[in-house]
Amino acid sequence: MDTKYGFTKMSIAEFETWISNQQVARTILYLQQHHTFNPDYSSFDGNNHFDLQLAMRNYHVHSNGWIDIGQHITIFPDGQIVTGRSFENSPACIFGNNANAFCIENLGYFDTGKDQMEESQKTAIVRATAAICKRFAISINTDKIVYHHWFDLGTGERNNGVPSQGSSNKSCPGTNFFGRNKVSDCENNFLPLVSNIFSAIPGASVIKYVFVTAEFLNIRTGPSSSFAKAPDRIPVQQGAVLRVYQVQNNWYKISNSQEHWVYSRYTDEVKRATVNANTLNVRNGPSAQNTVVGSFLKGQEVFIFEESNAWSKVSLEAKWVKSSFLTPS
Repeated sequence: MDTKYGFTKMSIAEFETWISNQQVARTILYLQQHHTFNPDYSSFDGNNHFDLQLAMRNYHVHSNGWIDIGQHITIFPDGQIVTGRSFENSPACIFGNNANAFCIENLGYFDTGKDQMEESQKTAIVRATAAICKRFAISINTDKIVYHHWFDLGTGERNNGVPSQGSSNKSCPGTNFFGRNKVSDCENNFLPLVSNIFSAIPGASVIKYVFVTAEFLNIRTGPSSSFAKAPDRIPVQQGAVLRVYQVQNNWYKISNSQEHWVYSRYTDEVKRATVNANTLNVRNGPSAQNTVVGSFLKGQEVFIFEESNAWSKVSLEAKWVKSSFLTPS
């Protein structure tokens, strides 16, 4: 592994071991696939991984106004992987769909007739996807592994790459990404490759889910403020959804394998649920008279932050759906 500019570069074999040992408080339910478009293969000289990653971060911060580079990792043509945004922060990659997501940017322009993906990169994308899914218990299906192409650019609504009049979609991750970029192409060409190297996910005994109400919440090595802060964990940011494995003296254990605890006073409980309607409208208030601001498709998972008169708030923002169209997960 090499480190520069705050990024770490590693091979896919190194990444598989590394990701399995990462402790992440934020609950991750979705994995996004993207291509960079620019930079593309012509920008890569075989040795400038860090410089390209730095340039992307500078553009995202200084031109887009984001807090950091948008993606969590970038996979390069030679199969090397470079880290980006902290895993504790949601990505800035698909408008309206970044909560509880992990973002992979694959360096290249993978529309038909553009960059022809190197075998080393193909292998790394498949293996990295499987490793991330295993680490965060993400199911290998097109509800949980998604392409940017499937979401409307203006509203964030999932339309599976079939925009309605007045809307538009990117081709990302490319019209030639593992044999086209439609949902059926992902199901037929990409996900089987991931499944072939994916071993069974061990069951996790999650008691409940909570979200952080403080601006930052320290993680400690035991269930009391007298315990030291966990040296390998950064404070959790406001709004992050945490998994709770054990409760003791008003403290929550948020790791299934490590003694990592947070004080429950600075959290509120949320419920995990799955959309059971074919299309579920999202409104900016708890009534059918409120404005539609988006929609979910059947099978998408959400967290319920608040309930009011048979309506459920599914975001810290004003996003409400009819509760009868949600099934507890």
